[in-house]
Amino acid sequence: MADLLALSRAVIDEGKGTEDVGPINRINHQLSELGNGVAMVEAFSHSVLFATDDGLVAFDTSNPEGGSKVVSAIRGWKKDRFNTLVYTHGHVDHVGGCGAFCADCASSGTPRPRIVGHENVAARFDRYNFTNGYNRLINERQFGQFRRRGYDISSEQRFLPESAAKPDTVYRDHLTLNIGGLDIELHHARGETDDHTWAWIPKHKAICAGDFFIWNFPNAGNPQKVQRYPREWAEAMRAMAAMDAELFLPAHGLPIEGKARIKRVLTDVAEALEHLVYETVKLMNEGARLNDIVHSVNVEQRVLDKPYLKPMYDEPEFVVRNIWRLYGGWYDGNPAHLKPARESALARELASLAGGAGALAKRALEMADKDIRVACHLAELAVLADPDSKSAHGVRAEIFQKRRNGETSLMAKGIFGYAANESKARAEG
Repeated sequence: MADLLALSRAVIDEGKGTEDVGPINRINHQLSELGNGVAMVEAFSHSVLFATDDGLVAFDTSNPEGGSKVVSAIRGWKKDRFNTLVYTHGHVDHVGGCGAFCADCASSGTPRPRIVGHENVAARFDRYNFTNGYNRLINERQFGQFRRRGYDISSEQRFLPESAAKPDTVYRDHLTLNIGGLDIELHHARGETDDHTWAWIPKHKAICAGDFFIWNFPNAGNPQKVQRYPREWAEAMRAMAAMDAELFLPAHGLPIEGKARIKRVLTDVAEALEHLVYETVKLMNEGARLNDIVHSVNVEQRVLDKPYLKPMYDEPEFVVRNIWRLYGGWYDGNPAHLKPARESALARELASLAGGAGALAKRALEMADKDIRVACHLAELAVLADPDSKSAHGVRAEIFQKRRNGETSLMAKGIFGYAANESKARAEG
């Protein structure tokens, strides 16, 4: 079994990449003991375990498909009852495996574990049920490639499984628990979500960070999800850095040990987010449009090259948009967008001026190597102007596949790839 702490040291200190150490975010459902009474099961998401004198405390339960595999891995380590489950936040890959933990308790004749989380988790669950269809749709766009490999984040029928129980112990700002002699301090901070918890475990000088750190650029801009909070996220990273932790346990990716190493990593993430917030708000205060800001504010490549800040999941451009949405609303500064025409009507008019949808599609192909962003606009306009044109859809599929192949973030790849597949089906149908 891999030494996870040695792997993270090699990546951070020696600059080793995935070709040397393998994937940093691993989904193998294997348990690794990280200290006396501390373990992690690598899954989607991880489950972090602490042994106490009165059973186990688990931070997060993985997703619906992974929950039983996580429990099986834990049972190969310890047979102690599950005393408490702590949700770091209410995302499905963190709470979806709850049913497997509860089923284990039922089969062993032990009481159902107490479930602890922030007070906003319940409202999140209600929202997921209210928008079940939409969440299944965006889940397919964002994570469809994993489903096609046989591993999905949620079921096909329900985004949030019924077995994901709401917390029965909730808190607002801070909560200190003593479970079997183990003190656990829970802290709320807004970041990726408004219901996020990070925890300090004094005995082990350990932090459970949930998704505040994911070994990628922070997921603070997701274009298909609700509001993120980059400024508060940075504040949380600095608060964690001030704890002088010796063990840092994220819910995705490798654990990290060592005070100086942990502080450096957390500070780097905070600085990247603070830069985006400051520069975006500065331009907002000067009256810039969103489009101008998106093309002006960025993060230096030397920062993005750090192994824990690579834009492989989310990316800075999306974070800029979320900062605008948080402080500026949905109006982007372009008056034509305030009460816009139907996109199809605008596309038909532009196609008429250009000589037809075919002319737009042809120009899209010509622009693909010169300005792929412009090419995408033209390809989209072509199919909006003539949605039944197989040739226009063929061009759209080619353009968006090319765009997908040139992107780094999973979110961009997912959306552009979905568009390409959509038009490929229309072109071949």
